[in-house]
Amino acid sequence: MDTFSEFRSFTGRLKDRERPLPVLFIGHGSPMNGIEDNDFSRRWALKGQEIERPAAVLCVSAHWYTRGTRITAMDAPPTIHDFYGFPPALSALEYPAAGSPALAAGTAALLTKAAPILDHDWGLDHGTWTVTRHMYPDADIPVLQLSIDHTQAPIRHYELGRELASLRKKGVLIIGSGNMVHNLPLMSWEQPESAYDWAAAAQERFSDLIRKGDAAALAGYDALGREVRLAVPTPEHYLPLLYVLGLRAPDEPIEFFNDRTVMGSVSMTSIQLGSA
Repeated sequence: MDTFSEFRSFTGRLKDRERPLPVLFIGHGSPMNGIEDNDFSRRWALKGQEIERPAAVLCVSAHWYTRGTRITAMDAPPTIHDFYGFPPALSALEYPAAGSPALAAGTAALLTKAAPILDHDWGLDHGTWTVTRHMYPDADIPVLQLSIDHTQAPIRHYELGRELASLRKKGVLIIGSGNMVHNLPLMSWEQPESAYDWAAAAQERFSDLIRKGDAAALAGYDALGREVRLAVPTPEHYLPLLYVLGLRAPDEPIEFFNDRTVMGSVSMTSIQLGSA
């Protein structure tokens, strides 16, 4: 069976929703948010209750940065503990959500220009499972990851998001997981609840452009000035936002939540596009 036929087989079992599922960008922050009961994790859990139960979750994680686009295509993706120096309890945690080879194949078929590779070696990294384990603690919804091709220009990631739009009607919850402001070398351990002036200014600029729907400016973030260049010293945590913005339908509402910056230089600001 070819990839498009597999996709039709999978989605044929899914009834079109009356309205598309919303789309989320999650500022995931520290891996410790995966096991801590805090303001951020509680809000993720609440989102899991507010949003209509999805048929599957597709996550674009900052932590799968590849040459070429890849999508997890195994029946049982492993839990990846892609960090070090954290308590053993975090490394021992497993999130045993199923995958969906059929949805993976169909999603690859939608991304015609990217020609994604069906991947059987990766799994669910902490950009995904630290969030989904709070949203769906029973791990009873299939979860897939889509990688970020580091060879592509930012605007291309926005365009890839647009190509995924039909999945929303089929009940696939698409999540971009990263951080709009993410400068680990400049983190302040002495002021865990504060934001540097430049970090606050960058986040305000991003939020204003998101509200205005100015995708071109957001894709050209490196031309937005010194504050933004400090906020995005490397692109991997920022690019998942562009996928999410590409999925926005005209006039869809935007909700900002977890709108705080911690450790001086890591923004937890998250958005929901569309109604729950």
